[in-house]
Amino acid sequence: MIYALARAILRWVLLLRRWNVGGLQHMPKHGGVIVASNHISYWDPVVVGCCFQRRVYFMAKAELFRYPVFGSLLRILGAFPVHRSGADRQAIRTALQHLKQGRVLGIFPEGTRSKTGKMLAPQMGTALIALKAGVPVLPVAVSGTRGVFGKIKVKIGKPLVFQNYYAKKPSKEDLKKVSEVIMEHIAALHSSLG
Repeated sequence: MIYALARAILRWVLLLRRWNVGGLQHMPKHGGVIVASNHISYWDPVVVGCCFQRRVYFMAKAELFRYPVFGSLLRILGAFPVHRSGADRQAIRTALQHLKQGRVLGIFPEGTRSKTGKMLAPQMGTALIALKAGVPVLPVAVSGTRGVFGKIKVKIGKPLVFQNYYAKKPSKEDLKKVSEVIMEHIAALHSSLG
């Protein structure tokens, strides 16, 4: 209820920013899926979450949960913390549980915001979770989310399925390769935004 209300209000705010979303038809109607986007602003989770009819459960940096009121609001909206200093097993377990329940998981593969707007090298967490869960990754590119003015653009690509990797325990090389493929697709979508 609170998520739906917040989403409705924020979509009105985004209309003022003349947001444009392309590729919505690529979101699977059912089942677990990871939405993977580039990250340039604090607005990115709001924008990406508002794009879809399906609720998105975001993995967010643990530092945001230190503030009692804000942290509680994030949890109500479905976000959960990840400690970025190392492999956060609890965050991975939570992510896998969401996917097992057929939910949409939101992750920023770069692991942090890009201060220049250029794509950063991906961390391997997105690939690890995708391969462990055996779910597709939906690449998303956002632009224009910095500041409070200007047009926001979002481009959603076709789901990436890594069938050859699902049945085995992925090696570090597998994770690196899958991470690179995900970021290449995000980068290509970003380039098409102009």
